[in-house]
Amino acid sequence: MRREALTATIAIVVLTVILGIGYPLLTTGVAQLVFPSQANGSTIEVDGTMVGSTLIGQPFQGDGYFHSRPSATGYSGDVTFFNNLGPNSAALSHYFRNKAAAYVNRERRYTPGLTTADVPVDAVTTSASGVDPQISEANARIQANRVAAVRKLPLDRVLELVDENTQGRALGVLGEPGVNVLELNIALDQEEATP
Repeated sequence: MRREALTATIAIVVLTVILGIGYPLLTTGVAQLVFPSQANGSTIEVDGTMVGSTLIGQPFQGDGYFHSRPSATGYSGDVTFFNNLGPNSAALSHYFRNKAAAYVNRERRYTPGLTTADVPVDAVTTSASGVDPQISEANARIQANRVAAVRKLPLDRVLELVDENTQGRALGVLGEPGVNVLELNIALDQEEATP
């Protein structure tokens, strides 16, 4: 009995050191060497200050910035979820109508003739995680009119920045192309900073 207890205790200690300490340190070290950016959360720094991650959306305020898609989590990377309302939910229908109306009210001044039928789906719906960092190209092109007018930049240049920050389909076939809002807004700020 004593022998089995001693063997079990040694096994627990050895396996804890190997699998609980050694293996995590090894995988973390390999990740830091091979994929340092991804291992550290794909963060973006501007002038030595970390401003966000390419993987997590964040809210942008003001008419001079592209706005992210809505978030059920308040853009918190700590908790990711989507609203759990079904397609027959009156609350969800009301939510969509309000989001679409707000989008049209904000953008119509810069995109004359914009109606709720023209509003891209991602402008009113949350992503499955609630922190999707991308918006659709259609959404970005509508918002480009506002951003160009407010920043007094040529619309063609703003659309070029949209194209430069558009990421294609995963593996060339999965999903839809998307525009990373954080990277696009950083590019806009840098565009204005350069003489």
